[in-house]
Amino acid sequence: MKLLLVHQNFPAQFLHLLRRLAAAGGHEVLFISEPNRNRIDGVRVVPYRRPPPSSAATHPAARDLDAAARRAEAVARSAATLKTLGFTPDIVLGHHGWGELLNLPDVWPDVPLVGYFEFYYRIDGSDVGFDPEFPTDPGDFPRIRAKNTINLLALQLGRHGQSPTAWQHSTYPAWAQPGIEILREGADLDRCRPDPALRRKPLKFGQMTVAPSDRLVTYVSRDLEPYRGAHVMFRALPALLAARPDLKVVMVGGDGVSYGAPAARGTWRQHFLDQLGGGVDLSRVAFPGRVPYDTFLRLLQRSDAHVYLSYPFVASWSLREALACGCVVVGSDTPPVREFVTDRVNGRLVSFFDPPGLAAMVLELLEDRAQARRLREAARAGAERTLDLRATLADYAALIRRLTRGGEIFPAEAVPAPKRRRAATSR
Repeated sequence: MKLLLVHQNFPAQFLHLLRRLAAAGGHEVLFISEPNRNRIDGVRVVPYRRPPPSSAATHPAARDLDAAARRAEAVARSAATLKTLGFTPDIVLGHHGWGELLNLPDVWPDVPLVGYFEFYYRIDGSDVGFDPEFPTDPGDFPRIRAKNTINLLALQLGRHGQSPTAWQHSTYPAWAQPGIEILREGADLDRCRPDPALRRKPLKFGQMTVAPSDRLVTYVSRDLEPYRGAHVMFRALPALLAARPDLKVVMVGGDGVSYGAPAARGTWRQHFLDQLGGGVDLSRVAFPGRVPYDTFLRLLQRSDAHVYLSYPFVASWSLREALACGCVVVGSDTPPVREFVTDRVNGRLVSFFDPPGLAAMVLELLEDRAQARRLREAARAGAERTLDLRATLADYAALIRRLTRGGEIFPAEAVPAPKRRRAATSR
């Protein structure tokens, strides 16, 4: 088959699909993207130049649309060149977030297109206005509503849509939801798996060493910022560190801003540390920034309690990977987290706004090893049932087969049936 994928940051959400396609062989796979250094054997990247930013004269509410129109134009030019060279895909897959797909039906009117619908913006009921500590100026509401212009234009293409979680799907208007299929994203269970042997080895993060006898609390986010509850985690640190001298904390995340607004001055990390007023023993807290994937996995595999907090927004891939690694997850009681974590079943949930409650829950799990072991086992078992990457790839294959009327991209991989506990019998 001939497949075209589009995303401004190759390979993005399509990494595992692309690897599987390349391994299957026999396909012509092209990917239109902004230039970067990422490469996958068997995938040809067709770069397009990022358009210049909107001018200062463009109304703030119209800047996302302006940028999207420029990207759509650039991507369509690349697509038209491919068409002139004789390439017509059997199917197009991409992400609607940046508008790149909007003009492709003009280039290939009869080619099926599957667009990734990640989130529909609202001024109430989701991330905006969720955290009273960081209120949204009502003057910004028009800009937030206008962010859905790309969503709405994409929906009007009349093509096929996908969304990775029920929560994200639910953010879209009721009239739009039937055209968006929930195609759940999994984790590589062979790579993201428990490794008890790591608990017998020291781990080093900067100047801090986590000894086998230490209890390790982990937190992971792309950036340390309010959307992922960094302020809540920072405010739980004093109680955590005071309660147990054997406790170490690793907080992975950069100092940029992935979501929401930047700090008024400096970084959010420094802002929250300043608020603590020196009341934290930083020799027992490591801030390694963003780390290589192998380091990230070792951290999860060694973790004694993993904290995952989020506004009602898009759930991070790291939450799926933490569950697959058998982490004892302490998550915020918010919709995107509740979709993956059920309190007392495969993790624990706490109020997003309760740092003392978060600290108390982590300490309870560090003390109650029987509960922690049960949750750890349930997290992995649940991941095997619902987060197997092979199921994700099988769903992609089925979707492509349906939209291309029988096109096969690779043989279906067997997904093991969930293991069932043998029922106890009485005599």
